[in-house]
Amino acid sequence: MNFNISKRQAYWILQLFGWSAWATFNILLLFFLESATLNKSVIIFILSGYYLLSTHFLRYVILKNKWLDLSLLQLLPRILALTIVLAISNYLIHIIASTLLNTIDVQSDLDPMVIIGYLLLSVLYYIIWSAIYLVFHYFERYNASLKYDAIVYEIELNRLKSQLNPHFIFNALNSIRALVDEDPVKSKRAITQLSNILRNSLIMNKRKLIDFNDEIKTVRDYLDLEAIRLEERLKINIDIAPEADSFQIPPLMIQTLVENGIKHGVATLTKGGLISLKAWQDDDHLKIQIRNSGQYVNGAGVENTGYGLENTEQRLNLIFGQTATFNIGNEDNNTVLTEITIPQSY
Repeated sequence: MNFNISKRQAYWILQLFGWSAWATFNILLLFFLESATLNKSVIIFILSGYYLLSTHFLRYVILKNKWLDLSLLQLLPRILALTIVLAISNYLIHIIASTLLNTIDVQSDLDPMVIIGYLLLSVLYYIIWSAIYLVFHYFERYNASLKYDAIVYEIELNRLKSQLNPHFIFNALNSIRALVDEDPVKSKRAITQLSNILRNSLIMNKRKLIDFNDEIKTVRDYLDLEAIRLEERLKINIDIAPEADSFQIPPLMIQTLVENGIKHGVATLTKGGLISLKAWQDDDHLKIQIRNSGQYVNGAGVENTGYGLENTEQRLNLIFGQTATFNIGNEDNNTVLTEITIPQSY
């Protein structure tokens, strides 16, 4: 069975239930005080009906005049003024109904202190109703804002991830193309390596975070592919601490940075160079260092440094906020150092 109800239906259900409960409580109170009569009970039901209609009117005024967009300092005086007006009208309904049903006690019901007490209690009811309504609305607006931010976040993250595969495939195919004529055996092996990488990347690309170990497998496959192309020009050093496997990172992040270091560093040097990857745990953070031969020109365009750097920084910021760090610069005249710090995911 489907019990889904709309917000409007839920509102009226709560209205009817709430003011019916108020009427029931007050009638029981009359019986407890031994002053219950049929006419007095009818008056209470009339008042509960008026509370229902008047609070709905209060809601209408709030929405019609867009009071919910006001600050609290602007909203509260308006709510208070309207509740006082509604409390006065409620008292007049009480007097009229009591007169018509012959239950009015002139000496008591028209006593100034009784009137003030009645108005204060009625204002309190309206304020409690308003508080519940406003809290519910603000929570609803906050949840809607969170959902909107989540949608924007997912769209942006997917956009960033979608940039990686075409970029990587293009570079890898260029590498294999260079091998086809000069060494068919190596090119066949390179195609196998590429197949492994693509299979892993297609699986990983559906996820926001992946195990560090899975990312390293892709990095090793990629380096094997590049080693076939660059041969002795590429030297590789990987030092991964065992505890690093307990962390999760954005998919293809390290692979993209390693690819960037080779394409814009090692591959541009006549004698080639070194690509080094080191990862270890520092307290509850994962530290990653990627070194490559070459020079980093701060502020250089995409053609010099690759968009992978900007992509990585944006993804880290989207997922981890300020708890993750990303830095790149020249460690010395011949080495570029990229450092990343990622918090533990729970």
